[in-house]
Amino acid sequence: MSYTFRQILLPSTKYSIKAPYIMYPQFITVHNTANDAPAANEVSYMLGNNNQVSYHVAIDDKEVIQAIPFNRNAWHCGDGGGSTDPNALKKGNRLSIGIEICYSKSGGVRYGVAEENAVQYIAKLLKQFGWGIERVKKHQDWNGKYCPHRILAEDRWGSFLKRIENAMKPNESEQQIGEDDDTMKFTSTTAKAAVRDYIQQAVDKGLIDKSWLEKFDNGTMTSGDFEGLKLIIAQRSN
Repeated sequence: MSYTFRQILLPSTKYSIKAPYIMYPQFITVHNTANDAPAANEVSYMLGNNNQVSYHVAIDDKEVIQAIPFNRNAWHCGDGGGSTDPNALKKGNRLSIGIEICYSKSGGVRYGVAEENAVQYIAKLLKQFGWGIERVKKHQDWNGKYCPHRILAEDRWGSFLKRIENAMKPNESEQQIGEDDDTMKFTSTTAKAAVRDYIQQAVDKGLIDKSWLEKFDNGTMTSGDFEGLKLIIAQRSN
């Protein structure tokens, strides 16, 4: 899978509302957005309002967008002002990088790809910081909220962490993130099944030729192929 990374950063004039403290991150906290908006919309809404609700990164099926620098805290864990002591209980807001995975309300292919992008990006961050998988937390771990709701409802937190670990293995994550000329690779059978179902439905509706499904099943479809295929399906669905 592949994604585009970009930054749409919170203006420093809003630090007092959204990111008031200097942070030396120690953890990564995973959330589901519980709606069906793309990352750009999520970030635009978060940056545009004056609520004390914020997070660092939003991820969808195409993009990873960073909205707050990792050296500033964000209000995403529901554990208040918390602590900068790694051994304290309430530290999610003060010591963790908040990551929102988009499209979790309805699920389906967009969410499957978004979750796979999150797996790859979190693996990249762990390697960047020199951390192990124990640094990855659920929102639920900090204040008990049922979040990330889709991963929890499908009882996949353990397998989600395992996918991140697999993506961290030497020379493997680079292959999985890949460029557009690399074949699509998945660390999750759930994501792979969601993408296949999306292609199968388009074939059944007569929107695309069945050779696309055969290409997917043969393992020769690239990320660029899939991006183009989504555009064709969208155009022919109108």
